Amino acid sequence: MSKEAPQENQELIGRLREPATCRAAFNEVTRLYAEPIYWQIRRMVQSHDDASDILQNTFLKAWQSIDQFRGDARLSTWLHKIAINESLTHLARERKRLSVSLDDEEGRMADLIEADEWTDGEALSKELRKAVATLPEKQRLVFNMKYFDDMKYEQISEILGTSVGALKASYHLAVRKIESYFAARQ
Repeated sequence: MSKEAPQENQELIGRLREPATCRAAFNEVTRLYAEPIYWQIRRMVQSHDDASDILQNTFLKAWQSIDQFRGDARLSTWLHKIAINESLTHLARERKRLSVSLDDEEGRMADLIEADEWTDGEALSKELRKAVATLPEKQRLVFNMKYFDDMKYEQISEILGTSVGALKASYHLAVRKIESYFAARQ
């Protein structure tokens, strides 16, 4: 997760709003945020190809709607919100396309992790990804943002529009479920 200073964020937003500098500024946005957003998407959808497509859609949507960005939130928060919405839309579309229920999603995600050639081969890393895949979508999202992206609850709250208290509860439930997953494997 990029830790931009508020003044840097405002300077970049200013350049995004100027017709003469908007393309170069957007290239900078892409360079700054592509990797952390890719990994956020990737942890949600598990597939490298799908994550790359969703990342492309995320930046396309951001480019198309940059005039509507008010600057109330950080640029990174706005981009993460677009990426999450694109990821959730993709997952819902895939469930519908494959006629997979939410209950069957866990098995499908585990299969994707196992078959993914881009997956880190380390056994423990793969098992953690499988454990996270067993979580309900919202808990998986909160866990990924807190654990892997090291986001503060306040930033997650801005992105998801959920109270900090609810996020803390979701995260702690997710941690307990992951611990139970590993306990059952021993």
